Amino acid sequence: MNVPSWQFLVFALVGAAVFNIPFGQRWRDAVWLVLNLAFVWSFSYAVGPLLPLAGFLVLGYLGLEAARTRRAWTAPVSIILVLAVFIWLKRYTFIPHALLLPPGYMAVGLSYIFFRVMHLVIDAGQGAEERISVLKYVNFTLNFPAFISGPIQRFEDYQANSALPLDLPDIGVAAWRMVLGAFKVLILSAALHAWQLDLLAALPERSDVLIGAGVVVLYPLFLYANFSGYVDFVIGIARLYRLRLPENFDQPFAATNFIDFWSRWHITLSQWLRSYVFNPLLMTWMRRYRSARTKQYPAVAAFFVTFFLVGAWHGQTSEFLFFGLLQGGGVAGNRLYQVAMTRRLTPSGYGRLCANPVYRAVARGLTFTWFAFTLLWFWADWQQIGALAERLGLAGSVAAVVGTVGAASIVLALPDALGGLSGRIGLVLRSRYTRTAFASAMILALTVAGLVLRLSSPEIVYKQF
Repeated sequence: MNVPSWQFLVFALVGAAVFNIPFGQRWRDAVWLVLNLAFVWSFSYAVGPLLPLAGFLVLGYLGLEAARTRRAWTAPVSIILVLAVFIWLKRYTFIPHALLLPPGYMAVGLSYIFFRVMHLVIDAGQGAEERISVLKYVNFTLNFPAFISGPIQRFEDYQANSALPLDLPDIGVAAWRMVLGAFKVLILSAALHAWQLDLLAALPERSDVLIGAGVVVLYPLFLYANFSGYVDFVIGIARLYRLRLPENFDQPFAATNFIDFWSRWHITLSQWLRSYVFNPLLMTWMRRYRSARTKQYPAVAAFFVTFFLVGAWHGQTSEFLFFGLLQGGGVAGNRLYQVAMTRRLTPSGYGRLCANPVYRAVARGLTFTWFAFTLLWFWADWQQIGALAERLGLAGSVAAVVGTVGAASIVLALPDALGGLSGRIGLVLRSRYTRTAFASAMILALTVAGLVLRLSSPEIVYKQF
């Protein structure tokens, strides 16, 4: 079942109506379970392809229960087993082919289930007190609005933000998020993707710098519209089930450095890795390197490892490993630059530099350009990347990078330049009357696109992960 689509919308709305019949919490838990299982079933309509996923869920629950015993070996063994089986089911290329299961089983949602299961096992090994029933475990791990591409939510947050009240204003806000998300995915991301593909097709005949830069620049815009639109849509859907999902984006292209960018883009993934990778690594290495001269470098190393894993998690090929190197290198290099500039200018001097409008504008342009460059290894293979570089040549590639930095610096500085005007626009958009008008216009656009132009719902990019 594609998200968003008319089939999914009908499924979710009918399910919400049944879920909200006031028969008590047991009724809601049972309906939630049926909906979660039905959604997973819709990807295969057969038992066989679902067995590996079911086995992974069983392994995760057994690991959770084993970790709760708090014996010295149970938590580490459970963590290693869960990680190893995840890598095996995801068919990473370094695993001998003879050891893999035959292809054809369902792997959709596995990565996000992995984050939920792993966090439960780790927390249980660290002394989490709450006992999680099988029903709660299945409903949490298979949570259908967030099943395909997150956002990633920890169990305690899931528990605290479920069973919320639901009144007309809540339904109105949920509807707004659903319409906004559908518009981003079905109209905006589809248009950006089609534009990029047209430029990519034109590149062999016209090795134009503007076309080459457009191919690279349009993809992060498409990815943002696609992924953030999906998240908007499912946040609205989840709210109809009295569940609040966490936000996953916070104006990422307003970031003035790469560390700041990753605190705004795929926020729940960054927060998960900060809690379970970055912080433990940093504390371990800080105990070893206690001198004032070297105390900054454990953080640099921890940043690199953490964000290398961000890239490596996305896929099983060498392109994604290199994507991870670029993410880790970008964040670690950013941290080294901050350390060097703080030493050179003092913290207050560096703070004044960062507040300079021209510096902020260029920093935004550089951050966007670096992210767009790294995404080449996200959507293209080595052969395509080599062909693109060959068509542009060295001079063309340099011109494309410089032009992208300059254009992005100017465009992304506009909200700061507008100042109070952008703030007033934000206040207007928060009005329910304005949202209703915008939602009506977007519904009209979606209706025209679906009924007249017969546009199909594009795949959510992060579904493959």
